Amino acid sequence: MQTRLRENLDRVRDQIAEAAQASGRTVDEVRLIGVTKYVDIETTQALLELGCQDLGESRPQQLWAKAEALASYSPHWHMIGHLQRNKTKRTIPLLSVLHSGDSLRLLKAADNDWTGDAPLATFIEVNISGDDAKGGFPPADIAPALRQIAALKRLRIVGLMGMASLEGGRTQAQKDFAGLRELRDQLRSDCPEEVSLDELSMGMSHDFDLAIREGATMVRVGSSLFEGLS
Repeated sequence: MQTRLRENLDRVRDQIAEAAQASGRTVDEVRLIGVTKYVDIETTQALLELGCQDLGESRPQQLWAKAEALASYSPHWHMIGHLQRNKTKRTIPLLSVLHSGDSLRLLKAADNDWTGDAPLATFIEVNISGDDAKGGFPPADIAPALRQIAALKRLRIVGLMGMASLEGGRTQAQKDFAGLRELRDQLRSDCPEEVSLDELSMGMSHDFDLAIREGATMVRVGSSLFEGLS
């Protein structure tokens, strides 16, 4: 397992480097989040031992279990899925980054439950594709909400997060990623100084190369890392 996992990780890192170069950036400008939501603790540990310290989970209960079992490795946990407000008190203190800040109510709950010394790095999730099955702020709702979001002192807003459409393949995905980047650029023109929009969290296993070409600074990759593992 370790050998195959290493091969997969090296391949993904090479693809990230190639996409970064194609977009005129360096590989150091793109952060790989290894999404471990479909693998067990043993496999997650193996990924950590290969040097992938940034791990993404979308189910709070799995994050709780893995955080406890793998505490000695000091991983950086990223919450990338919808987080119910009744699970924030236990989840938020475990995080390094909250990607799925999908509503003002959730952001306020996260602000209330964060216990770290420094503010929690947080993304505003945007429903850039308009898919009913996806969460996140509608693009038009973000600008009016920015002042209220900026008032949350325990969160540090670092950028926007989004997912590509379920339909339309890679062509539509690239349009969605470009749309998120363009929205970020528009919001920057009248953004509270407490809010930073430098980061873009977008792109998964099947489209992260396109996301990088459109400006992604964090990519959330799962299945490509675990191909061929029994």
